[in-house]
Amino acid sequence: MASKKIAEKIEDALLALAAEKPFFDIRLADIAERAGLDLAALRGAYDGPFAILEGFARRLDIAVLASDDPSLAEEPRRERLFDALMRRFDLMVPHRAGIAGLERSARRDPLLACHLARLACGSQTWLLESAGISTAGLFGRLRAPVLAAALLRLLPVFLADEEEGLPRTMAALDATLDRLGDWQDRARRLTAFATRIDPRRRAPAGEAEGSGI
Repeated sequence: MASKKIAEKIEDALLALAAEKPFFDIRLADIAERAGLDLAALRGAYDGPFAILEGFARRLDIAVLASDDPSLAEEPRRERLFDALMRRFDLMVPHRAGIAGLERSARRDPLLACHLARLACGSQTWLLESAGISTAGLFGRLRAPVLAAALLRLLPVFLADEEEGLPRTMAALDATLDRLGDWQDRARRLTAFATRIDPRRRAPAGEAEGSGI
């Protein structure tokens, strides 16, 4: 298994290349050369470009989870999620050009788009749980893909936001979480209404009032 340093060199190399050319034009040899490694070392670390992207996403997730501020433990779940997402955006800043390149490539490469969507859902599952928001049950399982889709629409704002502190991104994320909170409130009210009409319908475990964003 590759060391953390080698893995990060490979991930950074792929992101740098993604800023320069379409993802489907990036060769394994290109990644190895940019990382200053041979193909044997690259193969020992990762199975291919998609696995490297997965490693990069996991690296960001771990960094966000490890930097969780214990002083926020008593804050509302929505504020804790906002903080976690902004920390992730901060970590993405050095890789902004590569992320922009991946976004361009995904528009023309359905396989890449599907892979990135899967990674995004996985990342949001961890960040939601870190904020104390359940990803279990009927609504819980919907939260990660809904949040991932909302953040995808927010991505152009982040890519264009070059001010220190990402103020435009912060404002857009704040509005996005407000909209998601309204959606979940409506969904819970519909569930409660269905339960009153048919008592056999019960809200799934973990979906009690107040468990949303």
